[in-house]
Amino acid sequence: MLSDTSHNKKCECEKESDAIQRVFRRPFFLSLTIGIPFCIFKLLFGLTVILTSAGNNIFLIAFGWLVVLWATADLLMNAGQSVLDLLHRPAPFEYCTIAQAGRYFHKPMIFLALDTLIAFCIICVMLWTGWITRLTLFESYLWYSATTMNLISLSLVGVYNEIKAA
Repeated sequence: MLSDTSHNKKCECEKESDAIQRVFRRPFFLSLTIGIPFCIFKLLFGLTVILTSAGNNIFLIAFGWLVVLWATADLLMNAGQSVLDLLHRPAPFEYCTIAQAGRYFHKPMIFLALDTLIAFCIICVMLWTGWITRLTLFESYLWYSATTMNLISLSLVGVYNEIKAA
């Protein structure tokens, strides 16, 4: 049987870990560490497509601008999620346009996962085509910042969950 002191310490620890878990689930944290970095990847991809086509392929230019508009809309949605979360208000919209479309099918999380898959594919295209080398110094730092934020937060949440499970 636990003594009152050890029971209180256990309860305090559980409350603290619940508080940490709540931070990881907040829209502000999710937008800052996942949504906004994904928007940066999309935006830089769209701009790179436009610049790579160099006016030679109207289809690629149109596609690039479509990706830029998509990234901008998603960026605004993530910023909105963050601001509303900081104001302690629920957002009447999803984190991204694809998840918003998923609301109509009552499956926003499936569509959010699809958006994540597309973002990872964009990252792969940028790396495997060598287009990553075409980024300006500023764009490279944006890419590095987005990658750092995304990977460190993913690792932090994974480490926390493993410690909590142990």
